[in-house]
Amino acid sequence: MNKTVNANAAIKQAQKVFAIEHQAIYDLQQRIGADFVAAVEMILNGKGHVVVIGMGKSGHIADKVSATLASTGTPAFFVHPGEASHGDLGMITANDIVLAMSNSGETEEVLAILPVLKRMGVPLISMTGKPGSRLAKNSDIHIDVSVNAEACPLGLAPTASTTATLVMGDALAITLLESRGFTKEDFARSHPAGSLGKRLLLGISDVMNSGDDVPKVNTDTKFSEALLVMTEKALGMVAVVDDDDRVCGVFTDGDLRRSLPTIEHFKDHEIGEFMTHNPITIKADKMAVEAAQIMEKHKIHSLLVVDVDGRLTGALNIHNLLRAGVI
Repeated sequence: MNKTVNANAAIKQAQKVFAIEHQAIYDLQQRIGADFVAAVEMILNGKGHVVVIGMGKSGHIADKVSATLASTGTPAFFVHPGEASHGDLGMITANDIVLAMSNSGETEEVLAILPVLKRMGVPLISMTGKPGSRLAKNSDIHIDVSVNAEACPLGLAPTASTTATLVMGDALAITLLESRGFTKEDFARSHPAGSLGKRLLLGISDVMNSGDDVPKVNTDTKFSEALLVMTEKALGMVAVVDDDDRVCGVFTDGDLRRSLPTIEHFKDHEIGEFMTHNPITIKADKMAVEAAQIMEKHKIHSLLVVDVDGRLTGALNIHNLLRAGVI
């Protein structure tokens, strides 16, 4: 038998969770201070990786925080503390910094590896909800992420406490990003498959049509022949060049639509009579995102690519950019 849900009660419960976790974050914001700054300075001046560890729900948060650190300019990785005692401690070197997360500060799997870290001289930063815990007391730097209450009505499932730890981890990562002068280009280099990576790293030469795929004719080519070339290459335009391949003009689908009423009168004329002179062009060494910006600014759907001497080297349209994920 299907169970029904009291809509008002469900919404009120959800709102209560939001309120409790919002309050936890607000309280955390008010007490952030010298320990946080010390942690930022330690990591900023570190020579190795930040090794983030945590068990259970704290482990899930630790894994996410390590990924955020790594993608924002701070080399980091996650190590499961249970596996660390069975060989994975070999992943940690004396140049690294360990960031340990445990709400209780008494997680046995985390405490078990502390003596080894001490012998190695590995600095330890901890985030716990218990400043008096063994983990907090044995850390070089302790960041207090305690909360007044969990959102779980039983007070058992980690909810507000994991949210607080996650937010503190994000704050640490973003503060480090700012301190390093990390840029969008740096972010794109570590996310080459993502949309931002494609926007910032792909060059015009990576997305343009070149060689025989470029629609081009000479200025004295008959109008009807130019239309055949434009149709065959399917870029919505044809470049008009001189004998040295320097761009003289362009004829586009839009020009054709505007010409339709009188096409019978000049179909045997030369394309040079009807082309748009001095068309907008772009260099092959520019970024693909710049082509998108030019198209948007001038409300056009295609671009000719030229070298420093104005010779035609390629062509692209909005579909090239869409296929490449640039827009």
